[in-house]
Amino acid sequence: MKTIIAIIEKADDGGYGIYTKSVQGLYGYGLTEQEAKDDFMEVLEEQADYYKEKKGTYPDWYSKELNLEYRYDFSGFFKSFPFFNASQFAHAVGINPSLMRKYKEGIAFASEKQKAIIQEKFNEIVSKISTVRF
Repeated sequence: MKTIIAIIEKADDGGYGIYTKSVQGLYGYGLTEQEAKDDFMEVLEEQADYYKEKKGTYPDWYSKELNLEYRYDFSGFFKSFPFFNASQFAHAVGINPSLMRKYKEGIAFASEKQKAIIQEKFNEIVSKISTVRF
């Protein structure tokens, strides 16, 4: 099964954008996250069908059993989960709050190493939250 990693981000107009680095020109957009996912899938299918029409076969990146793995950039994360305060989240994962606010606004972008550190700390937070009972 082939996997495409699709990145969810906050669009300039306040909606959602989705793109992948593995397929050039594959983008989705919507006012909601679900609309963007639906648009992304529609564009993916259209591109694959167009390629098949022109070349006689589907592109290498396409499969009927294609697995989409959605990931968030920081702007998309804070848009989808607005109850997280960027500064407090930064403190919780051990990075500079000003830097996290820049990530949130798309002014700066985390390195792969920085994202791995944040992901690890976030996973610890999620694990701790999963023990909460009301």
